[in-house]
Amino acid sequence: MKISLRTLLAGAVSALVLTFSSAHAGEVIRVAIGTQDTTINCATGGPLVRELKLLEKHLPRDGKYKDVTYDIQWQNQPTGAQLNSLYLSNKLDIVQMADFPSILGATAFQNSGGEVRSIYIASLSLGAKGAGNAILVPKDSTVQSLKELKGAKISVPFGSTAHSMLIQALLSVGLDPNKDVTIVTQTPEVGGSALKSKQIDAHANFVPFGELFPFRGFARKIFDGSSTGLPTTHGVQVRSDFAEKYPEIVVAYLKATLEADRLLREQPEELSEKLAGWTGIDPEVYYAFHGPGGIQTRDYTLKPEVRAAIAKAQESLKVLKKIEKEVDLATFVDDRFIRQAAKEFGYDYDTRLKDYAAVPFAGNALDTGKPVSDPTLAGQLWVKGESKVRLYSTPEAAFSALRQLQGAGQTVRVTFVHDRATGNKLFADKVWYVAKDGKLSAFLLKESAEKWSADNGGSVLEFDAALQSVKPVVAAK
Repeated sequence: MKISLRTLLAGAVSALVLTFSSAHAGEVIRVAIGTQDTTINCATGGPLVRELKLLEKHLPRDGKYKDVTYDIQWQNQPTGAQLNSLYLSNKLDIVQMADFPSILGATAFQNSGGEVRSIYIASLSLGAKGAGNAILVPKDSTVQSLKELKGAKISVPFGSTAHSMLIQALLSVGLDPNKDVTIVTQTPEVGGSALKSKQIDAHANFVPFGELFPFRGFARKIFDGSSTGLPTTHGVQVRSDFAEKYPEIVVAYLKATLEADRLLREQPEELSEKLAGWTGIDPEVYYAFHGPGGIQTRDYTLKPEVRAAIAKAQESLKVLKKIEKEVDLATFVDDRFIRQAAKEFGYDYDTRLKDYAAVPFAGNALDTGKPVSDPTLAGQLWVKGESKVRLYSTPEAAFSALRQLQGAGQTVRVTFVHDRATGNKLFADKVWYVAKDGKLSAFLLKESAEKWSADNGGSVLEFDAALQSVKPVVAAK
């Protein structure tokens, strides 16, 4: 039988296509992700994606990925330093960390002399003015301000965003970090124990410990990172060799983080409870960060403030002599992957890039039946046994409801107010108030309350006095 040349060519092409299509059949692709479960800003990149199996949902299953097997590995570490060690040794493909350790990791890749580099591909959470980092003292310490720390022993995780914040904060009040205080390195867990036992005078740390330690009752915040005005960010980095070989997997992971963010916006109370079970961080603290009007803004876009935070981190690390050769930030920060993920997820990246709004309060305030008009005056109560956090238009309205609930023998898990000056969400029983004409304004720091009182009138009160200054009123439900 005579076979035509056309038939032979067609058969050859078909065989070639079949060979190419099945080249990856049976391949096992490792997807190794490093996260920091206790660093609350990693919630939508780590524990939510892992526990809700969102990566599995979005991984590609066709084309060159048809019939491959995914070996998904998760590594949870307490700090970026431990993640960087695994990242550099090719035990992790994707990591999540703050601006400081991300620069340290990138420079380590650069100094290794190899071709692989680290790429900063998306943001997870943004403190445009530095909210999240904090300086804490033991609960019963007499220290109320930074100036009073002269001669103190202060611990901080070295090479972290909190380290930079501490140095900037001390300098801002005229204290020399090298002469006027003694700074030692401690992880968050060790720092917490040292605060409890009063082995240190103060401890500086990143999220969520500035809120977690006071909430647990053994520390008090005397400085919030937002006072520096310096932006902070936690984001996602990927090894360049992995990104070049499997760009679709990188995009799939980012789509999983976008879905995690959407779910957390829709179900803040329910997922705060679940996150607490997965990570050991109290649900009330999760809600303080990720609920409506939260302490930091979850944001996947690489805003100018994100780029500025990374640049500032590199500058600070040079001053601290932690790095010598700078990373090229123009190539280190790369928005191609998150833009593609947003497009596939149905989001408009450029619109979100310009949007700085916090997660809005849903529904109407219980005391007015209307939306909250001023978020810096909003109050919230999380009542034990209730699945949703109650919303009030003012601190005094929330306190009236709190007194009514206490009188009825009901337990309120936590009361939230907002700093009148900064808008930051606060635990109501840990802060100061100015009372004037039956109205309350909340402030993190006593000196801020005193300044407001001097400028606007009114009496400075602690929580118990502020609570007693309002009458219990049955709130409409």
